[in-house]
Amino acid sequence: QKYGYTHLSAGDLLRDERKRPGSQYGELIENYIKEGEIVPVEITISLLKRAMDQTMAANSQKNKFLIDGFPRNEDNLQGWNKTMDGKADVSFVLFFDCDNEICVARCLERGKSSGRSDDNRESLEKRIHTYLQSTKPIIDLYEKMGKVRKVDASKPVDEVFEKVVQIFDKEG
Repeated sequence: QKYGYTHLSAGDLLRDERKRPGSQYGELIENYIKEGEIVPVEITISLLKRAMDQTMAANSQKNKFLIDGFPRNEDNLQGWNKTMDGKADVSFVLFFDCDNEICVARCLERGKSSGRSDDNRESLEKRIHTYLQSTKPIIDLYEKMGKVRKVDASKPVDEVFEKVVQIFDKEG
């Protein structure tokens, strides 16, 4: 908020769409999430674009977005580039780097109250596999372009937040 960004979580948009009565994608999204797999790009992009359009329609000054959890694979990246070419520029990628076991422990703790169908060890192990196979190469690609800003997310929340503030102070 301090920097004028609107936060859009790809995962939250997908979970909300899954729960929306009459959604044509609800069951499909649920199955992908439960299996720790990546939802087809057309669905995720349409939800992101709709949220961005709605935000800017309500206030044209709100044209900076922090898109959380996207792109997650090559298909996502190609879909983003095709749909958003000339409409949005990626300034930088904020990469929260964290050891797998710390991530699993945190998600299992969150799962005690989150109600998320993917906050269990089996889904988390699938998500880690998907990350290593599909998402890490995208981060590596952005790294080669000089667009990755890495944060050691294994640190305590206050330290992670301070690093994020430093990055946004520099990037705007």
